Amino acid sequence: MSDLFWLTDEQMERLRPFFPKSHGKPRVDDRRVLSGIVFVNRNGLRWRDAPGAYGPHKTLYNRWKRWGEAGVFTRIMEGLAAVGAEPKTVMSDATYLKAHRTASSLRVKRGISAA
Repeated sequence: MSDLFWLTDEQMERLRPFFPKSHGKPRVDDRRVLSGIVFVNRNGLRWRDAPGAYGPHKTLYNRWKRWGEAGVFTRIMEGLAAVGAEPKTVMSDATYLKAHRTASSLRVKRGISAA
């Protein structure tokens, strides 16, 4: 069984109205690329560490960069949040936090307690 993430048919149908129109040359498979973008971001990977099943890492990065700058991902989030509800402000945060392994040890230094 694979640990890769794949968007379902239902998810793709909900997302499709928010995709920009393709001009000229057809886009690479949207499901494969978007699933790869979700996988990379969800697992905190570098683009070049994306599994080959999602296609070239450069394709994933280019789509993420272009669609991010064009506001496509913002429109997707706003559109999905508005389905069945009144419009609300939606905020997306791409903060990535990492704690060092020694951060969990609560040592008392110089007579100062953690109370």
